[in-house]
Amino acid sequence: MTNIPISRVHSAANWSIALSVLMIIAGILAIFLPMAAGLAVTVLIAWLLIISGVLHLIYGWRAGSAGGVALEIVLGLLYLAIGIYLLSRPLAALAALTLALGIYLFIEGILEFAMAARTRGMPGSGWLVFDGIITVILAIIIWSSWPAGTPWVIGTLVGISMFFSGISRLAISMAVRRATA
Repeated sequence: MTNIPISRVHSAANWSIALSVLMIIAGILAIFLPMAAGLAVTVLIAWLLIISGVLHLIYGWRAGSAGGVALEIVLGLLYLAIGIYLLSRPLAALAALTLALGIYLFIEGILEFAMAARTRGMPGSGWLVFDGIITVILAIIIWSSWPAGTPWVIGTLVGISMFFSGISRLAISMAVRRATA
């Protein structure tokens, strides 16, 4: 293990505190402006798909077999098409992402119940049941409000996640700073 000077650790903790505060502010903004946050997430996903499509096409030209080339080119074109479509219709894309999130959460909840049944009697297995119940309830809330709830779901959930990630990062950073003071 290397010996890192205390001053460098203290400086890194200060930077981490600043970033934590920015995450908290961004989370609060996303919660109060969920439509903007949801659209930002949609645009980010669209660009990630476009970049993935380009990378698949580049890799496709370098694949060794004819089948590998064809598969990579088809995947690349599919990623590109979906990414471009999402960019051209961000509100429809946001609605689709919201529905996909509801489906994902429902499946995750069912899998949590299955894991709880499989680990029944073990310490902590009750938390799996609790997690499954909360997750299924979230899925039902999303489904019951879809598509009218589309503007708030993704942005609010991302905002909540950013807010609590910022809080936890801030707490850890403050502890490190106190320990190095």
